[in-house]
Amino acid sequence: MLVKWTRCTVVDRRGFERGQRKWAGLPGEPGFRGQGGGWSRGRQDVAHVFAFWESRAFYDSFMARSHDRLSSSQAGTFKDARVRLFDYRFDVKTGFEPRFTDADLLRVALCRVHEERAEHYVLMQEKVWNPAMAGSPGMIRGLFGEAPGDGYNEYLVLSMWLSAAEHGKYRTERVERLALRAQTEADIAALTGDIVRLEPSWTV
Repeated sequence: MLVKWTRCTVVDRRGFERGQRKWAGLPGEPGFRGQGGGWSRGRQDVAHVFAFWESRAFYDSFMARSHDRLSSSQAGTFKDARVRLFDYRFDVKTGFEPRFTDADLLRVALCRVHEERAEHYVLMQEKVWNPAMAGSPGMIRGLFGEAPGDGYNEYLVLSMWLSAAEHGKYRTERVERLALRAQTEADIAALTGDIVRLEPSWTV
């Protein structure tokens, strides 16, 4: 599965949201699995959208044929769009599906990892972070993805939560201790991320 993450700064909120509803045409596209997103909790004008495709080939075909027609209604409503693609590696918890209807909050983390530490980082993700997140009552589902190629090691950790309160509990109780155990500081060259308040009307 291919994961597409788009982050942009919105300059016309109403126009952007109106355009977002036009993506309702996506389910007819071959290989499309789901799409959802919402607003950053930290920066009110920042929007995040996550789309899921069966494979890179299906995604490339969509980009060549239908993308511009669907996206045209949002032209001029945002700036500074950053698009990243990731190959799905494994679930966080079990049975990941690109569904957004039962979650209130999404946490996205982008980790750039030192090349020589990549193997260790992925192992720690599986052995330390995954079980901890899966054991948190408020965490519904998630995935771990890897950016294809590009010479450095970049990874995506996506997790869906029942509520901000549940995610907050996990952060307070676990994160510092887990980071020490996983030697996260030694692995990661840069870490960026956001907490996204999901907008039900953006779910396709």
